[in-house]
Amino acid sequence: MFYSIKDKINRFFFQKTCAKILTIAPLKMQKKSDTAVLTLLQHKDVFMFLVAAKSFARQIPIGSVYILNDGTLTSHDKTILSSHIEQVEFVELNEITNEHCPQGSCWERLLAIAERAKDQYIVQIDSDTVTLDAINEVAEHIKNNRSFVIATWDDQTIEPMQTSSERIKKNVNPGPDAHVQMVAEQAFGRLPECQNLKYVRGCAGFSGFAKGSIDKHFIERISTEMETLIGNKWHDWGSEQVMSNIVVANTPNAAVLPHPKYCDCTKINATETHFIHYVGSCRFTTKHYANTVAKTIENLSSKT
Repeated sequence: MFYSIKDKINRFFFQKTCAKILTIAPLKMQKKSDTAVLTLLQHKDVFMFLVAAKSFARQIPIGSVYILNDGTLTSHDKTILSSHIEQVEFVELNEITNEHCPQGSCWERLLAIAERAKDQYIVQIDSDTVTLDAINEVAEHIKNNRSFVIATWDDQTIEPMQTSSERIKKNVNPGPDAHVQMVAEQAFGRLPECQNLKYVRGCAGFSGFAKGSIDKHFIERISTEMETLIGNKWHDWGSEQVMSNIVVANTPNAAVLPHPKYCDCTKINATETHFIHYVGSCRFTTKHYANTVAKTIENLSSKT
């Protein structure tokens, strides 16, 4: 009960802090940039996304923003977003269908990226991210049209898919109720193309997709094969992240961002971290996220 009350209090003050992002000048697009930001957004995260987008765009020039409406965005939300992002396109989830892939659980996001990455470099940014300082590696990867993904641990690399699968088999014995990521990774070895594929256990919350690098048919084929291997488990929340990691890992010259310069909120290093993903497990347990947002808005204000 005490935890629940504390959580509600933290969330309340966090929203008040986040709302101050509206005092920061609207996000201007760079007309010569073919880099786009894409996110799947819900009503309660509108202010959070504006923090994520404005802090990211302070470091990386972007030419457009795509927002996938999860179905909860109101007309007022869209008005706010449109007034704070110079060029934004809203996409409704029901506009994205594919009979070869699961429905929901962020799959529409990946399919939208695949479609738009034909002509643009797409950066998928979750609303619960904050860019603190220069992110030179991201800028370099975009410049050289290389895909990237945020890491899970130090010195992480993209590796043969078979290696990832064998590691899971050796260290974990996932049961029927295990997370889909564990179940899927264990099944990789049975994919017909496993020997020719790569993998990285990154996070879809911050990933870059090189222009012209994604084949939608590849996504459809692997998705169909995975469903054959693990059944309805492939429709669980988290399967899209597995597929996103497969996509990034198998694009030419893909990279893993250095950790903990880019990390989630459980592994922050105060002297090294420039980009934080505030995953749900630690988002509101303390005031760290709120304090980071407050400082970020203050920094954005001083540079406006």
